[in-house]
Amino acid sequence: MTYSRRRTLALGLGGLFVTVVPMRVSADAQGLIAAFTGGAEIVEGALHITAPEIAENGNAVPVTVACPDAVSIRILAPANPNPEVCTVHFGPLAGSHSATTRIRMAETMDVIALAEMPDGTFVQAAANVRVTIGGCGG
Repeated sequence: MTYSRRRTLALGLGGLFVTVVPMRVSADAQGLIAAFTGGAEIVEGALHITAPEIAENGNAVPVTVACPDAVSIRILAPANPNPEVCTVHFGPLAGSHSATTRIRMAETMDVIALAEMPDGTFVQAAANVRVTIGGCGG
């Protein structure tokens, strides 16, 4: 097979395009929630999530979650390349059932918190955070 100058240039630009332009994988929020809950029903509860309405920079967005008597809490950022931010498990001697972290956010999205209660039920809360400058390479 012979390569013309035009074909060589097209192949080179195609390879450059693939390496420079990041490919985004869209995470399915409902799938992530179902994986954590095992398909169980989500009920109303006392789960509180605190996050800023507007984040000037998506590199470090502070998020606090609290749920009295929770066994574990999971934080999700569905529009991020890695949507599962963290899972915190609380033992019987935990002083408070809350956690604070900083999330790197790619774009404006709803940050979702899920809490597993001792009786096996799940509670969900969400906070919308608008990001002006993305922190995940955006």
